[in-house]
Amino acid sequence: MGELLPLFPLNLVLFPGVILPLHIFEDRYRSLVRDLIALPPESAREFGVVAIKVGYEVGERGVQTIQRTGCAALVTEVTAHLDGTFEIVVIGQRRFHVERLDPDADYLRADVEWLPDTIGDNEAALAAAATTARGLFDSYRRRVQELRGDDILDGPTPTDPVDLSYTLAAALVLNLAERQALLETRDVVARLRLGVHLMRAELRAISAIPSLPANSMARTRWSPN
Repeated sequence: MGELLPLFPLNLVLFPGVILPLHIFEDRYRSLVRDLIALPPESAREFGVVAIKVGYEVGERGVQTIQRTGCAALVTEVTAHLDGTFEIVVIGQRRFHVERLDPDADYLRADVEWLPDTIGDNEAALAAAATTARGLFDSYRRRVQELRGDDILDGPTPTDPVDLSYTLAAALVLNLAERQALLETRDVVARLRLGVHLMRAELRAISAIPSLPANSMARTRWSPN
C-alpha cells in the first residue's frame, strides 16, 4: 500500500517546480486546507493535483473520472478570509500514480506511488536533448513574446535537464492531453524530445496562423525548490 495523499482534481496539469495560486471556496476543499494548516510545522502540507478526465471542477457530482498520474503540491502560502474561503499558493513537487482511491473522506484521497524521474546512463543523449530543447524554447519564447507582448516564463530558461523538461511542459501552449502525456513520461530524455516535438508543431502553427490562445498557466512561475 502506498502513501495516503489528499487529492484536488482540477482542469489543469501541475508540474514539479511550477508555482500555482488557487482560490479555495468549496466546502470539501476548505476542509482539506484546514486539515493541512492544522498539521505540525514540521509536516509537509501537501496534496495531490490530478487532471479531470471526465467531469467538472465544481459541484458534488462534477468530477467523474480523474487521470491516474498527478503531481504533489506543497502549500507555501495561505490567506484565510472571513467567509471561510482561502487563497493559497502551492509549488509542484513530485509526480505520483494513483493506486487506490478512498472516496469515503470529506474530500478525495488516494494511496499513491511516487514516480521518480528516470535519467539513464547515456549522458551524451541527455545533454544533446537538453541543448536542442533549450535553444528551441528560447526561440519559442521570443516568438510568443512578439505575438502576445509578454513573456511566457518568469526568469531565465533552466539549464538543468529535469527542470528544463518540466518548464517546457508548463510553459508551452498545449492542450490538456498533451500536458498529461508530458507528465506521464518518466524518462527525462523522452520528455525533452516530446517537448521539442510539440514545440516544433506549435511553431509551425504560429507561422501558419500568427495568433495564440491563452496558456492555462500563462506566464509560468517556476521554482527549483
